[in-house]
Amino acid sequence: MQPTRTRYWVVVFALALAMIMYIQRVAISQAIVPISAELHLNKAQTGLVLGAFGLSYALFEIPMGLLGDKLGVRWVLSQLVLIWSLFTAMTGGVWNLASLWVIRFLFGAGEAGCFPNLTRMLSAWLPLSERVKAQAVMWAFGRWGGALAPPIAFFVIYHFGWRWGFVALAMLGVAWVAFFLPWFRNDPAEHRGVNAAELELLESSRALVLHDHGMPWYRLLLQRDIFFLGLQYFGFSYTWYFYVTWLPTWLQQAKSLDPKTAAAYAMIPLALGGCGSIVSGFLPLSVPRKWVAILGFLTTAILICIIPNVPGIVLPMVLMGMASFFSDLTMPISWNTCVEIGKQYTATVSSTMNMLGNFAGFVAPVVFGLILQNTGNNWAMVMYTMAAAAVVSAFCWLFLEPDAKR
Repeated sequence: MQPTRTRYWVVVFALALAMIMYIQRVAISQAIVPISAELHLNKAQTGLVLGAFGLSYALFEIPMGLLGDKLGVRWVLSQLVLIWSLFTAMTGGVWNLASLWVIRFLFGAGEAGCFPNLTRMLSAWLPLSERVKAQAVMWAFGRWGGALAPPIAFFVIYHFGWRWGFVALAMLGVAWVAFFLPWFRNDPAEHRGVNAAELELLESSRALVLHDHGMPWYRLLLQRDIFFLGLQYFGFSYTWYFYVTWLPTWLQQAKSLDPKTAAAYAMIPLALGGCGSIVSGFLPLSVPRKWVAILGFLTTAILICIIPNVPGIVLPMVLMGMASFFSDLTMPISWNTCVEIGKQYTATVSSTMNMLGNFAGFVAPVVFGLILQNTGNNWAMVMYTMAAAAVVSAFCWLFLEPDAKR
């Protein structure tokens, strides 16, 4: 009997949601210029708004991961997508700094559970040989969704205005839930499209994620590996959040590009970052992931240090795109390490790493805004702090063993 291929539809759902999440998440970076103008926000206030998402995204990671581990991915993920889509739509109704900050904070709380629960979903539904590749492709699609966000946001802002544009983007999440909820099951054994041969193929994955392995989740989170895994992800995110928050502003104000041209250039880092995830995920298993991560982060730091000293726009953006490529080599490595450490608490460990990492989603935009506000728009100083964060991430991988058998 040949195994059925129902598991590949789970990958399709994961890829679609990764793209939708990033489109809704990154759209604010393109809309923030007209929003700031209409609401009269200065650089420091703009930084606070862009950091609101990262703060709530980090704070709600562990609760949302625990919900997925305890209640199952199907209902938890469906409800989270509807919640964050609601707040995507409500972004179009803001009237001042406080209302915008609160809605972005609540939007981040909803999205906090996305990738931990998707990681758990893929871990239960795919054998190891396919899991790492699926993680790589999922992150690539997320990055490519983020890369599409600037031109999509420009299109909806140009045709509908930024307020109705966010309402339109919210409908993407609603449509995803309408297809996912009736079809998906937490355990492949409960899905009528899975035959006995495919279920046998997935048995080790189901045992890893769905069975109790005897360690309480809170003791698991006290391991040294969790600290370094989270710290390296903080450094990664500190650099990455520039691409999805301040990059369009840098292109328009420091490089004097019009919004349409800036939107096109803003696609480059996320598009090449997705390629980095693909390359990493499809490397032979004999290639040491530890050194891929270290060399990826160190190369990122070097490239970012060069950017402020290069005139023009084409070469700086090529360098920024390559920096994103090399840092994203670490994405499948980081998230698969969560599976190996977490086992039945995969979503909890994933959310812990994501929580520690995405505190940078609050810290970075705020720090960038404060630097610009207090140094007369010194963008070079912003980029030097990004390079320093990449060096910290490389250092952390000296203490991690992603290739170790646990």
